[in-house]
Amino acid sequence: MKILVSACLLGENCKYNGKNNYSERVAKYLEGHEVIPVCPEVLGGLPTPRDPSEIVSGEVINCKGVNVDRQFREGAEEALRIAKENGIDLAILQSRSPSCGVKQIYDGNFTGKLIPGQGVFAQLLEKNGFRVMDCEEI
Repeated sequence: MKILVSACLLGENCKYNGKNNYSERVAKYLEGHEVIPVCPEVLGGLPTPRDPSEIVSGEVINCKGVNVDRQFREGAEEALRIAKENGIDLAILQSRSPSCGVKQIYDGNFTGKLIPGQGVFAQLLEKNGFRVMDCEEI
């Protein structure tokens, strides 16, 4: 299978805090498959590290109140283009992210509270017919 994966899950230091979310479970699951790593936030032109962001009233806003929705959406579109170009069979994405969250996201108040919802990239993938899996499902 061709599997698109949040790059942070593979150990790439592209997370908002400059670190990664390396997952041994994901790495083992990917063995024998073609892997396409992406970070929509970096693809959208955001730096690493960067201020944490959450979805507030449908737009991505960082913790300082700066609207970064355009960068998140442009990055999601570029990552979608990569998914289409590679004909992926599955996407495995980082939990809770405003880009990649599949089942839950933070509530937009920067308090750590989770709510049901999807990040902009996860939503775009599903809207375009791609199978999406939260890394915690593995």
